[in-house]
Amino acid sequence: MYKNEFDKHIQNKSISNSFIFFGESTFLIDMYTKMLTNIEEANILSYYHDEYDFNSAKAHLSQGSLFGDRNILVIKSEKKIPKKELDLFLSLCDKNKENIFVYAYYGSDHKTYNNKKAFAKTNVMSVRFFHPKEYEAQNIIYALAQEKHVNIDKFTISHLLKIHNGDVALASNEIEKFRVYDRAITTKDVDNLVYGLASINLDDFITKLLDKKDFRPDLLNILEHGEDEIRIITAITAYLTQLYMFNIYIRINGAPNALEILGYPAPSFVVEQKASAAIKIKPQTYSKLHELLLNSELQMKSSSGDKSAILFSSLIRLQKLL
Repeated sequence: MYKNEFDKHIQNKSISNSFIFFGESTFLIDMYTKMLTNIEEANILSYYHDEYDFNSAKAHLSQGSLFGDRNILVIKSEKKIPKKELDLFLSLCDKNKENIFVYAYYGSDHKTYNNKKAFAKTNVMSVRFFHPKEYEAQNIIYALAQEKHVNIDKFTISHLLKIHNGDVALASNEIEKFRVYDRAITTKDVDNLVYGLASINLDDFITKLLDKKDFRPDLLNILEHGEDEIRIITAITAYLTQLYMFNIYIRINGAPNALEILGYPAPSFVVEQKASAAIKIKPQTYSKLHELLLNSELQMKSSSGDKSAILFSSLIRLQKLL
C-alpha cells in the first residue's frame, strides 16, 4: 500500500502489529518507524544494518514479557532479510498481537515487498514511501515546527525546503536552530542561519538566469560554497515547473491564485513576481527548457566528466532558448 492508505488505517486505528517499510524516502521510513514504536515501557530490540542476528531477534519476539509489557523488534537494513526468517517474524506477531515488528528496508529492490501475494497469509502491512510532494513536505515540517513551538509559516518553510532542494530530512534538522527565537521566523532568518546562505540565494540566481543576465559570477559563488551541480540543475527545473503552473493557471483563470497553485498563501509581491516571470515564457518553450535541463542532469549523473563545465554549457544554452 501507499502512504495515504496507511495514514487512513492509522487514523481509523485499524493498523496491524507487523510492518514492512520501503521505498524512495528514508526520511518517511524512519519517521513512521519511530511513530509506531514510540511506546512507553516497551522492550525494544533494534538492529541496524549488519548488526542483525536472527536467533536473538527470534527469541525477542518469541518470549513473553516478564512484566506484561510489549516486545518490539526493529530491523533497519539495506540488505534483505531471508524470506523464511521474515515470514517467521511475521507469524510470531500474528500469534502475539501485543508484540510489534518493523522491518525498515532501505535497499532499492522493492519487488518482493511490493507484491501483495508474497505476504498474503500474514497480517503485515507493507508500505512504500515515495519522496514527499511539495505540499506534503511543507506539512511535515510545519507539524514538526508546531511540536517544537517554532513560529514559522508555510511560505518560509517553502523557502527552507528550496535551500535544501526539497530534502525533508535536512530541512527538519534546521527547525531546532529556530527554537531560540520567541518571534515569527522569516526568510531572512533562514538565509542567515541555514549554512549562512544570505549571500547565496538560489532564487535570485535563477531570476538573473531567466532574465538573461550574466549569471556566471553568482554561479561560481554558489559552487565555491559547496553546492552540488546536480542540485542546482534540479532547483532550476523545480523553479521552472512552478512558473509553468503559474502560466497555465493564469491562461485558464486570468489571474494567479497562490493557494491553488502552490498549496499555500504567499505574499503578494512573490505572487506578482512569479506571475510576471511565468507569462514571459511561452508554453512550448517550457517544454524545451525542461528537456534541456533533464538531459543535462542525466549527462551529469552518467558521465565522469567535469560537471561544472556541463552546468555552465547547459545554462548558456538555456538562455538562448528564452
